Amino acid sequence: MADYETMRSRAGTAGAARIDEGLRAHMNRVYGLMSLAMLVTGGVAWAVGTNEAMLAAIFGTPLKWVVMFAPLIVVFAFGAMIHRMSAAMAQLVFFAFGALMGLSISFIFAVYTGVSIAQTFLVTAIAFAGLSLYGYTTRRDLSGLGTFLMMGVIGLIVASIVNIFLGSPAIMFAISVLGVLIFAGLTAFDTQAIKQEYVQHAASGDREWLEKSAIMGALRLYLDFLNMFMFLLQFLGNRE
Repeated sequence: MADYETMRSRAGTAGAARIDEGLRAHMNRVYGLMSLAMLVTGGVAWAVGTNEAMLAAIFGTPLKWVVMFAPLIVVFAFGAMIHRMSAAMAQLVFFAFGALMGLSISFIFAVYTGVSIAQTFLVTAIAFAGLSLYGYTTRRDLSGLGTFLMMGVIGLIVASIVNIFLGSPAIMFAISVLGVLIFAGLTAFDTQAIKQEYVQHAASGDREWLEKSAIMGALRLYLDFLNMFMFLLQFLGNRE
């Protein structure tokens, strides 16, 4: 974290205190937005997943393909268009995306027991907290991992789509193992990147940028958490 330490040292005691205070407020907003989106996702997933009629209407028809692929399309479109949105609109779209993700993963309540879902969520939360804390506090530069990890994500997406048609348990197991490792790494990487981006741009005083940056940071960590949870559920979930 050379950039962070350099800016603090150049700012002096009072300036360093302002940077630290602003960074804490920024990260609290990031984690707060992420947590709210996760609550929306969980609420929608539970409401749909415990309703047999709704599950049948969605996952028993071709509509399931729309529900499965819509979040992927939305997240790419959101990333491309956020700079043209107001911060309020970006936040609304983020929460709408959380609801759409809840719809797409609602099937887990029909596949896994409620206890195992709760246990997996707790394990994911503990792992996420530790990894994010590491990314926030470490002085090691994790930027070199970014390209490697993103290539891994693209590989996972391609392999998952292919395995929809192959239905291979061996490929699914390999995807799950790699998925946990990749999103564990991304949790630490993204946390450090969010911190770096704030420090590099905070001096500009662009409040609109900071608000949108917090939303995009929350989206990145939200996706890390949710994907890690879904991959861990493959190992820890007890099927109905």
